[in-house]
Amino acid sequence: MQRRRILQGAAVAAAAAVLPASVRAVASPAADTDYAEAQWFAASPSNYTVSSRPSAYPVERVIIHVAQQTFTETIGIFQNPAKQVSAHYVVRSGDGLVGQCVRERNIAWHAGNWDYNTRSIGIEHEGWVDQPSYFTHTMYERSARLTADICERYGLPKDRAHIIGHHEVPGSDHTDPGANWDWVRYIRLVNLL
Repeated sequence: MQRRRILQGAAVAAAAAVLPASVRAVASPAADTDYAEAQWFAASPSNYTVSSRPSAYPVERVIIHVAQQTFTETIGIFQNPAKQVSAHYVVRSGDGLVGQCVRERNIAWHAGNWDYNTRSIGIEHEGWVDQPSYFTHTMYERSARLTADICERYGLPKDRAHIIGHHEVPGSDHTDPGANWDWVRYIRLVNLL
């Protein structure tokens, strides 16, 4: 009986080992997310740095992005090992679904600045900077709830010094989240939740 269990366990482990890492990671249960309301959509391990934050690096800010893509395309980019980019979270426009792609203890490659990557949580939002119709009330609300949760867990003030746009990262050539992102509304929601 003992030998049979060992052989069955070895067979299961061998079967799992032949699956690509991205498939194994996607199959992870939702309990593997840092944010209780998130669903897991694993980024390729080639697109982030394994770390032990906050002990290795303190988390000091949240960086807000607009993906210039749909939710599904953004997830696909993060899962493509050739892209060399990821964010911790992606928020869908229509229903506010929060997808987590990188664990918060790890360093997502989202800011274009290594120091900012090591000390921040990146949140991408479905849509385009010049199409404000993507910035729905539901998306703002769900994203603000996520940001409030991150700020509470890491002891960050819920203000514009600690919640910044990608365009505010030193050395960035990005414009997101853009002029149509309603910062007053967003920070107000973060503080209400």
